[in-house]
Amino acid sequence: MAEPGRSVRSQGIAGTWPAGRAASAGGLAPAGLDLWTSLAETLRAWLRAEAGAGRLLPWVPVAFGCGIALYFSADHEPVLWVVATTAIALLLGAALLRRSRLFAPAIMIAAVAAGFAVATWKTARIAHPVLARALYSVSLSGFVEARDIRERTDRFVLRVTAMEAQRSDVRLERVRLSVRKGTAPEVGSFVQLKARLMPPLAPVRPGSYDFSRDMFFQGIGASGFAMGAITVASPPETGGLRLRYAAFMQGLRDAIDARIRATLDGDNRAIATALLTGRRDAITTPVNDAMFISGLGHVLSISGYHMAVVAGVVFFAVRALLALIPGLAAGFAIKKWSAAAALVAAAFYLLLSGAEVATQRSFFMTAVVLIAVMVDRRAITFRTLAVAALIVLAVAPEALVHPSFQRLNAPDA
Repeated sequence: MAEPGRSVRSQGIAGTWPAGRAASAGGLAPAGLDLWTSLAETLRAWLRAEAGAGRLLPWVPVAFGCGIALYFSADHEPVLWVVATTAIALLLGAALLRRSRLFAPAIMIAAVAAGFAVATWKTARIAHPVLARALYSVSLSGFVEARDIRERTDRFVLRVTAMEAQRSDVRLERVRLSVRKGTAPEVGSFVQLKARLMPPLAPVRPGSYDFSRDMFFQGIGASGFAMGAITVASPPETGGLRLRYAAFMQGLRDAIDARIRATLDGDNRAIATALLTGRRDAITTPVNDAMFISGLGHVLSISGYHMAVVAGVVFFAVRALLALIPGLAAGFAIKKWSAAAALVAAAFYLLLSGAEVATQRSFFMTAVVLIAVMVDRRAITFRTLAVAALIVLAVAPEALVHPSFQRLNAPDA
């Protein structure tokens, strides 16, 4: 039998509790063992480790996202100047405590307040009228800002310049209309039509996905169906730089699709178009179902894998070509030049594909890596993901509740 307090692990038999530390009758732990103190010390050690050099940054977007989540769970709209002033004050306080032991909790609290303030500011900035009840036979005229070609129907977003409807004093800024397949007007055109408008779709059950929230942050106040013919007319005013950009990008996507259509056919053409322009309407139902059943459906959504391929191919191709010139390879930093070219290519791919949330996330991560190469810093770290998440949330706080943002930790990211 082993002596009390003596370690006998090397002998391969069990030992006993140290002398004077026997468990009380019916107890689960030795008498005098303070479990709460041990747990508290362990938690303090973990917190000190996470607040160490290089480990605090990944927690900043988590705190920032918590502030955004608090905003979306609020019962009423906060006062913008109050939350903005509070966030600025907390950020300044955290900066003053930079060399203090209180810096870690201070910066986390400031990040929560900043996330809350950014979400409040974004909502106030894009505030627009939203239709409250259905309207029938509404006369609309305006510019087509976007077009979405679907398998059975087409949709387009109309920036309304004139609206006439009985028993309605609402003047909507943008509406999304569905039309028959192949009848959607060109992006940038000025059209006149009649439509049936419906309020944005509310969640089908409590706690489910809120489509009306997405439409609000897209600036769309109603959706509906075009009734009758759509007339293309001469615009009374210019559409602006944003509309010209949208028309140019849509024309470029159509030109790429036409080129692919002339070279490939069937699902090969449809998949190639989806990977380049983000349009997935031409993929047949059997192939689409097979992709999702096999777990490969995410490949059709432009995200991290696609952005990494584009940036990687451009980076290595440019670097290989520059390496063929001895004068450049020996006297200049061709690796940085290649990273800059890859960054431009990734930005172009982002715009060409429509800049969805998943694509934005992937572009920001790729950009952080390429910029790190250009400034001689380590490129592949967990902080890359943190910086990308923080940028996405700062630009589009509504992305926090979007399924695409929840794939930040996906393997293809």
